[in-house]
Amino acid sequence: MTEFGSDAQTMSLVAFIAVITVTLLVCVMTGPDHGDLGEFYTGYRSLSPMQSGLALAGDYISAGTVLGTIGIIALLGFDGVTLTLSTVLSLVLMMFLLAEPLRNAGRFTMGDVLTRRAPGPVVRITAAVVTLAALLPLVIFQLAGAGDLLAVVLGFHADGFKTGAIVFLGLLMIAYAAIGGMKGTAFIQIVKTVVLLGAATAIAVLVLDRFDFSLPVLLDAAKEGSGAGEAYLASGMQFGGDDIDMISTQLTIVLGAAVLPQITMRVFSSRSATAVRRSMSWAVSTVVVTCLLLAVIGFGAAAIVGHKGLVAGDPQGQTAFLMVSQAVMGAEPDPFETLLFTAVATAIFLTLLASVAGITLACANTLAHDLIAHGLRRKATLRQSTEMALARTAAAGIGLVAIAIAAGARHLNLQALLTLSFCVGSSAIAPALVFSLFWRRYTRTGLLATLIVGTLAALILMSGSNLMSGSPQSVFPDHDVNWFPFTTSGIVSIPLGFLAGWLATVLHDRKAGDERRRYEEVEPTILAGTPVRAGDNAP
Repeated sequence: MTEFGSDAQTMSLVAFIAVITVTLLVCVMTGPDHGDLGEFYTGYRSLSPMQSGLALAGDYISAGTVLGTIGIIALLGFDGVTLTLSTVLSLVLMMFLLAEPLRNAGRFTMGDVLTRRAPGPVVRITAAVVTLAALLPLVIFQLAGAGDLLAVVLGFHADGFKTGAIVFLGLLMIAYAAIGGMKGTAFIQIVKTVVLLGAATAIAVLVLDRFDFSLPVLLDAAKEGSGAGEAYLASGMQFGGDDIDMISTQLTIVLGAAVLPQITMRVFSSRSATAVRRSMSWAVSTVVVTCLLLAVIGFGAAAIVGHKGLVAGDPQGQTAFLMVSQAVMGAEPDPFETLLFTAVATAIFLTLLASVAGITLACANTLAHDLIAHGLRRKATLRQSTEMALARTAAAGIGLVAIAIAAGARHLNLQALLTLSFCVGSSAIAPALVFSLFWRRYTRTGLLATLIVGTLAALILMSGSNLMSGSPQSVFPDHDVNWFPFTTSGIVSIPLGFLAGWLATVLHDRKAGDERRRYEEVEPTILAGTPVRAGDNAP
């Protein structure tokens, strides 16, 4: 990959500084007042459905989604498209099945939803641990790749710069989460979504212009540039013809992507059941359009840059967006093309910032609200100002841990961490939410079994997958302790999560009558949209 021009690098650096300044100012201006817990956690549900939907789409379209989608389509063709469709399908299922009940049952965190069915500190603590198990790997993965991406854009390739970029971005994400709260990070997500859509649209149009706006011509060129021939547009390149592995991966994404806590927390900020439906419509529409644009760019990268060029830039295709942007503009871009590249670089930078800030906020909220305020503390209720201070402190703590791990592991391929997040979401969080919201007989024992078994199954099975060892793309390519034959744990851990919840409920039903009556009391609120009362969420 050739270096970008000095003008483009200079403009990108100026744009990054401007973005940092403006977004920090937005966080300060929209952040909660001192001690206003409701505003910190939900922004007092003051966002319009369109704003809420764009913010939710921004959380859903993470840096890993943007860069990974383009890269995997460019390198693997049809398999990349199917994974992209699985990502969209996950949010569609969330829209039709879970969004309204989640909004009606929840208040601030996933722990609030679960304790509507099974009150108690043990459920709160377990929910907090599972949330961290799902989100901490995700934020580490995105931070670890930030240094290399910024080095490519700005032309600084020293190890010190890459590590410094990780630390700097990590400190920014702490500031966004701690200062802005829900509303501040929502506005950052909205800006990110708009900029990303604009940049992706412009590059997609330039790619299509290269091929006379003919999709068949683009696909033929991509097939030729991929070096794989007909196999590029057929299923099987990613999984070597292993249909079970393909099903496992798609099932994991469909069930896991949209239930991750940084996504569900946006649902809690909607004003009403009607508003959440409209918000989800905006979110799904935005994600569908974005994924279509990313697919065009991915095929354009294969056609214009070619397989060898993409792999030379990054074996996982993470730099494909930047490379195809450079390629469609030519070796000597004019001022407009330089400005467009700056917009692309800014979109990627904003995506990195917004993604890690939203995840950090979700982690901080569950630590302060579920673990400390309602889990470990069992006597007097914390004052709102104290809990908000705890949430801000938790954001700093989570952020510093993520920075330290990401900086230390940036030389490794951490794709396994991204996959692990989806596996925990699909194996533990999804079964727990479905059972809690819709199964009258579900008990506290069943809920705990679902969360614990699903999470442990995902962690144990992923430790033996080929993403951890035994392949050139694994975390430890020089070691081979690969004993689990699939890329994701979903084919085994998802049934285990559902089975554990069902079996524990059926076998341990001493208090099933009481818990069923409790569900029947809140069922109209959960399913019919009765406004949630603050007192209903007692631990």
